[in-house]
Amino acid sequence: MIYASIDIGTNSVLLLVAELSGNSINVLKEMESVPRLGKGVDKERNLQPDSIHRVIAVLKQYQTYLEEHFPSTAQHTVVTATSAVRDASNREEFVKLVQKETGWNIRLLSGDEEAKTTYRGALSVLNKKITSENLVFDIGGGSTEIAYGLGSNLKRFISIDMGSVRFTERYINSYPPTVKSLGRMRQNVQLLLSKSIKANSDANLIGVAGTVTSIAAIAMGLKTFDATKLDGRTLGKSTIIHYMNLFASMMPEEIEAQYPTYLSGRGEVIMAGLIIMDEIMQFYNKSEITVSTGGIRHGILLTS
Repeated sequence: MIYASIDIGTNSVLLLVAELSGNSINVLKEMESVPRLGKGVDKERNLQPDSIHRVIAVLKQYQTYLEEHFPSTAQHTVVTATSAVRDASNREEFVKLVQKETGWNIRLLSGDEEAKTTYRGALSVLNKKITSENLVFDIGGGSTEIAYGLGSNLKRFISIDMGSVRFTERYINSYPPTVKSLGRMRQNVQLLLSKSIKANSDANLIGVAGTVTSIAAIAMGLKTFDATKLDGRTLGKSTIIHYMNLFASMMPEEIEAQYPTYLSGRGEVIMAGLIIMDEIMQFYNKSEITVSTGGIRHGILLTS
C-alpha cells in the first residue's frame, strides 16, 4: 500500500510518499518547503496571515503533485502540525482554513505525541540501529523533542520549548550575531537540557530534522538530497563546531547563497539549530551523532 503524510512544522513543511510493509518504509518521494509558519509566534502567540498563506500555497502544490502522481493517496493524506500551531491562539482558524482550501484535516500533535512519533520515524530508516539503546533528538523550529528507548520500546521522552526559529527570534537581534547574544542563547539551552531526560552512556545519539540533515549533507559534499546516503552516517562534533564558527561571521543571505540546496530559507536560523545540537551532544557526552532522515512524517504513517 502507498501512503502519504505531510508534516507542518514551525519552519518547514515536509511531504512523504511511501510504501508500507509491516514496520518497513520504502520511501518513494520526499519534498520540502520552508514557509516558516511559526514566524513571530514565540512573541505574538499568533500565526501571521502571510505565514498562513505561504503554508496554504505549499499544501496546494503538494496536493497537485499527489493528484498527478499518486492519485489514490491525495484525499487520504495524513497531515500533522506541531509546535507553532500548538502555541498559536488562532490555531482553530488555521486548521479550518486548511480544511476549506485542501479538504485535509490537520492532526495537531501534542509535544509528547511529537516525541513518540519522531522516535519511531527516526528508527524506521535505520534498521541496523533498532535493537540498540537509542537517544533520538529532533530540533524543530519551535521545539526540540528528545526520546530514549531500547529498540522500538520507548522508555522516556520530553518536548522542550526551544527551537531554531523560537531561539533565533528570542536572542538574535542583528547579523552577524553578537558573541553576547549567542552566549545568552547557549546558557538557556543548557538550563533547559539540565531538566531533560537521562540516558545510558552507551546509547546511540540519533539526530533528525533540518539542522542535522542539512549540515551532514553539506559536510558530505552531496549535490542533491539523498536519504540513502545520509541515513546511518555519523556527524562529528568537530564538524558542527566548524560550521558554527563559519556561520558566526556570515549574513543569512551569504549562508543561503553559499549552500542554496540545503540552507535556502534557513540562513537566519541555522546558528540556533547548531548551538542546540552542540549542547545536546555536550549534555549527553557524545562526540558524534548518527544521522536519520526519518521523523514525524514517517512515524505517523506507522502509527495511523
